[in-house]
Amino acid sequence: MPLLIPSHVLGLAGQTPPSERIQLGAIGVNGMGASNLANCAQAPDVVVTAICDVSPQRREAMVAKYAPTAKGYAHYQDLLASRDVDAVIIASPPHWHCLMAIHAVEAGKDIYLQKPMSLYPGETLAIRNAVQRHNRISQIGTQIHAGANYRRVVAWIRSGKLGPVSVVRTFNVMNQGPEGIGYAPVEEPPAGLDWNLWCGPAPLIPFNRLLYTDSYHHCSFWDYSGGWTPGMAPHIVDLPVWALNLGAPLRTYSTGGRFIIRGDGDAPDTQEVVWQYPGMTMTWMMSLCNSFAWDFGRGEPARRLGIYFHGLNGTLMASYTKCEVLPEGKYLTDLTQPPYEDLEPSPGHEREWLECIRTRRQPSCSVFYHYKVDLALTLANLSLRVGRMIRFDPETERIVGDTEAARLAIPQYRPPWRFPSQYLPRRGLA
Repeated sequence: MPLLIPSHVLGLAGQTPPSERIQLGAIGVNGMGASNLANCAQAPDVVVTAICDVSPQRREAMVAKYAPTAKGYAHYQDLLASRDVDAVIIASPPHWHCLMAIHAVEAGKDIYLQKPMSLYPGETLAIRNAVQRHNRISQIGTQIHAGANYRRVVAWIRSGKLGPVSVVRTFNVMNQGPEGIGYAPVEEPPAGLDWNLWCGPAPLIPFNRLLYTDSYHHCSFWDYSGGWTPGMAPHIVDLPVWALNLGAPLRTYSTGGRFIIRGDGDAPDTQEVVWQYPGMTMTWMMSLCNSFAWDFGRGEPARRLGIYFHGLNGTLMASYTKCEVLPEGKYLTDLTQPPYEDLEPSPGHEREWLECIRTRRQPSCSVFYHYKVDLALTLANLSLRVGRMIRFDPETERIVGDTEAARLAIPQYRPPWRFPSQYLPRRGLA
């Protein structure tokens, strides 16, 4: 007799058959995790099958939103063990990113990993190496990379009209006021919250409502975020790394501290970084104490960011939306926008990842590209921690002449969690 296959298995006209849909899970569904999940879930070839969050309230609300297909998990390892998950969005607090990403690819899942990719140079390289070893598709959540304006800037720089670029200046500034994020009351964790699991491989401290709130507040706590440099620089430093095709920095020096801001937290309120690359220098400025931003705004306190490309023939000022060229007099007379249509457009950062899961081609912000951005930032925080310049050899991927810095480049996780050292050379980064 002929085989009769129901229409709900084959899929109706214009619909993707259920057997061909990407089964998607999410770890961490507060803030960007919920947003990334919503952007993916609207695609007809995606079905949400798994939600993990240590907060039962957040978890249950998201399971209800994606009912009846979504199942809730309190522990991410249980989600990763599910055969009903093909790919996973990881939007946990940053101190969890390395372990969750590596455990996910070990479980055969493709990953969308929110920025910052990691907090230590050893984590940067371990994540990249694990993705490579397990042949998984990855995308880092720097969604600004998908926009047309960044492509306009890249086209300008690569056209050569600006001339050779010797300096790039990047920054993110705001003014939190003297009390910063304020002070959390002494209290117990919300009902059902496993605070020990939330802290995970980072130090276990008493419950703090502000630390727990969201990614904005995470950035005030060094051990859980690395501060505002990893918090915002992945979006901003991404543009010069892309436009100038930068590799790993040869030398990194950072200075700063928590000088003015009070309130809860211990992350720097001021940080300056200088990176040396072959033939050019890039700088970073971060402030929570003053939001003056030169051509990018002043006056009332606000979060402001920008990038200056200083070329021989002119300066290009860029932000998420700005692309303005200032000529050096007669050295630059052609101000027409170079064509950027040949830079492959993105269908959207999440959609690009989903399409690459099917084609098995790495997306534009895979770990194989983004590790160069992340490594610059993790080396910067390492330099701030040891108080001196860090030299790095891009060929051997080791720290040169500084055994203490090489040791501190690899985190010591709180037991029972262990750093996955199998993804680094036996000698580490020394």
